Amino acid sequence: MAIEQATAEPPAPWPYRVEAWLAAAAIRILGLLPLDWASALGGALARTIGPHLGVSKRARLNLRAVMPELSGDDIERIVRGMWDNLGRVAFEYPHLAKLEVFDPAGRVEVHGWDHIVRAVGEKRSIVFVAAHLGNWELAPLSAGQYGLDVAFIYRAANNPLVDAMLARLRGGYGELIPKGATASRRAMAMLRRGGHVGMLVDQKLNNGIAVPFFSRPAMTAPTPALLALHYGCDVLLARVERLGGAHFRLTVHPPLPLPRSGDRDADALVLMTDINRLIESWIRERPEQWFWLHRRWPD
Repeated sequence: MAIEQATAEPPAPWPYRVEAWLAAAAIRILGLLPLDWASALGGALARTIGPHLGVSKRARLNLRAVMPELSGDDIERIVRGMWDNLGRVAFEYPHLAKLEVFDPAGRVEVHGWDHIVRAVGEKRSIVFVAAHLGNWELAPLSAGQYGLDVAFIYRAANNPLVDAMLARLRGGYGELIPKGATASRRAMAMLRRGGHVGMLVDQKLNNGIAVPFFSRPAMTAPTPALLALHYGCDVLLARVERLGGAHFRLTVHPPLPLPRSGDRDADALVLMTDINRLIESWIRERPEQWFWLHRRWPD
């Protein structure tokens, strides 16, 4: 009788393994520091180095294009603040799993959670929508710590070894669905079984739909609208603000109304326009806490 041998997965390429070793060492060192120290160190390094990197040109171009009223000094202040926030987010990762969102004496103010309690109590599925504001990882962390059956659609790191590390640092809550061909199908399966889905929608999606954002068309993923319209979900936007250092405010916005014209594409555009409008208002209030580095609008 022939014996079938299992084929092992090929080992990761050496550059991936070296990158993963360096990341693991950094995570270990930062995990030994108190959260406040790690956050402050990340912010100091990033705001000192980041504004001088070539990639910051994209942030300045975006700011000039969508907020022309800003002065040069205003733009530089926002760019420094953006880098400070990004550095803090990166250095806070090793402490995420230990951050108790619902501790009344903790680091996170929580507002609007009753919208989630009401939807869960009435057995309605939720499509959570968030943006790269403050430490955006707190939004999925809160849903997981509350015990929701939820799947998060996310952009996986290019290095699968690093991606697995980040998944562990996120606390192991919920199902993580990498963006790609199967993401919509897996999200639909979660909603069919009565669970919930969450995603960040403020980055460019080339095959998305053109939706106004800062009064300019921006290619936007219609996934949250299409899922909500098809399954009759509550659409809840979660906003994370950095209040200072490693202290935050998490606010859940009231559910957005679902348009029901009978034209699915038109309804999806209306709903995504409402979502972009709300996220834009949050960015205008705290522009230094948004991720201005990506190509959100056509050049």
